[in-house]
Amino acid sequence: MKRNHPNHGGALAGAFVLLLPVFFPSLFSPLGHASPSLFSEWNAPKPRHLRLLKSALQRHNSIGQQSDLWVPLADQGWKPCLDSSNAPSLPYKSEGYIQVFLDGGLNQQRMGICDAVAVAKILNATLVIPHLEVNPVWQDSSSFVDIFDVDHFIDVLKDDISIVKELPDDYSWSTREYYATAIRATRIKTAPVHASANWYQENVLPMLQSYGIAAIAPFSHRLAFDNLPVDIQRLRCKVNFKALIFVPHIRALGEALVSHLRHPTRQNELPGSTNYLRKVTDSEVKQGSGKFAVLHLRFDKDMAAHSACDFGGGKAEKLALAKYRQVIWQGRVLNSQFTDEELRNQGRCPLTPEEIGLLLAALGFDNNTRLYLASHKVYGGEARISTLRKLFPLMEDKKSLSSAEERVHIKGKASLLAAVDYYVSMHSDIFISASPGNMHNAMVGHRTYKNLKTVRPNMALLAQLFLNKNMSWSEFQQAVVEGHKNRQGQIRIRKPKQSIYTYPAPDCMCNT
Repeated sequence: MKRNHPNHGGALAGAFVLLLPVFFPSLFSPLGHASPSLFSEWNAPKPRHLRLLKSALQRHNSIGQQSDLWVPLADQGWKPCLDSSNAPSLPYKSEGYIQVFLDGGLNQQRMGICDAVAVAKILNATLVIPHLEVNPVWQDSSSFVDIFDVDHFIDVLKDDISIVKELPDDYSWSTREYYATAIRATRIKTAPVHASANWYQENVLPMLQSYGIAAIAPFSHRLAFDNLPVDIQRLRCKVNFKALIFVPHIRALGEALVSHLRHPTRQNELPGSTNYLRKVTDSEVKQGSGKFAVLHLRFDKDMAAHSACDFGGGKAEKLALAKYRQVIWQGRVLNSQFTDEELRNQGRCPLTPEEIGLLLAALGFDNNTRLYLASHKVYGGEARISTLRKLFPLMEDKKSLSSAEERVHIKGKASLLAAVDYYVSMHSDIFISASPGNMHNAMVGHRTYKNLKTVRPNMALLAQLFLNKNMSWSEFQQAVVEGHKNRQGQIRIRKPKQSIYTYPAPDCMCNT
């Protein structure tokens, strides 16, 4: 006769639970940077705007509202202007080699590359392909040649500056490791933020003339946006909008995702099939393609913690984010001194997935909208974005639109994942960013340059609307529509100290 041993099974189960923290510490640690606590983030908070959400789920947008939403921007009287006022020419003799070391994520590094080309031009120097630092958050070691088409980069700029992929043997000692071990005479460590052209000529040019090389680190945000010659400004935009294109496999995957978003009826070509990456034929283009929007949902743990806002996760979430703030920034977070209501009144809280969903619904996006989610990692995972998915059940991302085999070259590489999102975003009919940031700024600038519709959430207005718990759906929708009429890609002229990469007019665009 077979015996049962219930006590023995219970003991094993108890032992397994006790040993979980030993074998899987990341599950229980709220302080893990790359691997945040799974237990705390799986407990998604209940909707904070339930009254609005219920109405949004039952919404019926008019045909007129739908058609207006997807109409491309009209000609605004501006066109790209990248040509130099003088014929491009290389100096008779280079003053030496310029090296730069760029930190930050993909879009911050992209701006740094543009500035590096400009500085090389200012100094009549030869630029060494910029070194991209390993991001301390995402631990991505992708280099310039892993992300950008280096041959295209050099070819487009061949008449503007000299560029080399590597230093000649005489200077092979000038490496990242060399500058990390001691104070070196050829390193510029004190470049001020937004330095002028004169600063580089007075401080870097002498070093080039003495040693034949100068390494600038840190370099991010080290060139001014004002008081520079027109040709230098246009050269920065030429780099950003023409010279920097992604490597072929990034473009191929991005094109495949765009094709799938525009032609959702091709269900027989499932991700992973051998035909999935095939080019769209001319006949298919002539038949007409669908429209889609890209939502950049910047809601990772870093942003949630740094904002010091309350996202509805209760005391446990508040404590976890406070501890995270202490570990990463040692408590030096300005927002911590304000209450949640004060932060929201100032528009300083990032929109949650629920809130960005309500914004989109109020603007007229219905539940048939093809929405692509551009995001590296959402704080709280799928549980946090479940409300957004209810509002937009056709929401897709890289994982849902491609196979693991197609993503093998970008797996675990934050910069390459961001590059794919950048490509898809630039080919979308509408782009929306949930919160300001480098991706938001890069998209606003690049899409302005190409006159593409880009929705900029009115953070201050939305904060006031979401704080009003008695507002009806019709009142909310009317306020949202009215508050975003002039925030959908209209040309904004750059003001002093503003970034040329976010506001390309008038420096890189001509009024027609």
